[in-house]
Amino acid sequence: MTTTPTPRIAIIGAGPGGLTCARTLQLNGIAVTVYDLASGPDDRNQGGTLDLHPDDGQVALKEAGLLEEFLRLARPEGQEMRQFDAVDGTLRFHHRPAEGQLSAPEIDRGQLRDLLLNSLEPGTVRWGHALQSVEGPADGPRQLHFADGTVIGTDLVIGADGAWSKVRRVLSSATPQHTGINFLEAWFHDVETQHHGIADFVGQGSAMAADGERCLYAQRNSGGHIRVYIIQADTADWLAQAGLTSQDTDQIRTLLLDRYRDWAPSLRQLIIDNDGPYIDRPIYALPVPHTWESNPTVTLLGDAAHLMPPLGVGVNLAMLDASELALAIAGHKTIADAIRAYEKTMLPRSHKMQTHLDGGATGLLDDETFDPGQLDTD
Repeated sequence: MTTTPTPRIAIIGAGPGGLTCARTLQLNGIAVTVYDLASGPDDRNQGGTLDLHPDDGQVALKEAGLLEEFLRLARPEGQEMRQFDAVDGTLRFHHRPAEGQLSAPEIDRGQLRDLLLNSLEPGTVRWGHALQSVEGPADGPRQLHFADGTVIGTDLVIGADGAWSKVRRVLSSATPQHTGINFLEAWFHDVETQHHGIADFVGQGSAMAADGERCLYAQRNSGGHIRVYIIQADTADWLAQAGLTSQDTDQIRTLLLDRYRDWAPSLRQLIIDNDGPYIDRPIYALPVPHTWESNPTVTLLGDAAHLMPPLGVGVNLAMLDASELALAIAGHKTIADAIRAYEKTMLPRSHKMQTHLDGGATGLLDDETFDPGQLDTD
């Protein structure tokens, strides 16, 4: 009697999507290894806050057995939303979440990552593995070539390696294109004592204003932190075009205060006295639609598959992708069958959302009163 060998599964990328996939596979008794280029779990800041929705991100956490712990960590009060007039600073819209509302509770990205990391079997994540290429025949086995010279054989490669995915190159020649929109991120720490004016202005959730050409969007994070996203239409290299680098904090602030010179003082304070340098984040997206011919040994999830503007769906879709892929692997006899079943659902869903959000980053600049209906999808 012969037995089918247990397939070797490698996930590239230890973000929320990759870790959700690994956790769900392990819950279903399937071995997996995650490779990440970071030197360790704490070698860089994980980013700001995000909301997880009941029909995707929360579904994935339920399948991963982590929903209750997520709800314990999450901040329902973070669903508060304020919109101000850019010129006179008056409050135009204010949403306060109802008691028990859990349509989009906020959680810091770092907290979500720790929740997922701590749920995995010890040694699942191999840090310090920067993927250079995926080699080998389409029907496998595949060889993963890492920057340190390591070569690892595997039967399935799951690309959860984000916008600039190396795994994507096996399936598609598509590359992310600049959307014409840039985020400049500013941090404010210990806001209740050091920046109490901003803390009162932002509240427990988010606050924003736009004038048709630029936007300010502030979000409260846990631990007394607020992140402000200064959103403008410009080229991806706008700082270099101005003769500046991201370390030129004072000069950038002077430039911003000039660009926002007609805004209300209460809003201009969001670009003054930030703690540390600004972080430049040009916004990219994959061409619409992004698709590929199914391959029996390689597939993608999250931004690697369908990078879109940051309008509240990215992590949610990545986690749903991850959950559905893991469950497909657990429920099919072969990896190839699992990939086909997964992509049959994932690709049409991502195509629909890509089409819906195509050019949507520009909409962040619109001077329109906030639509309460957006609270369920944004």
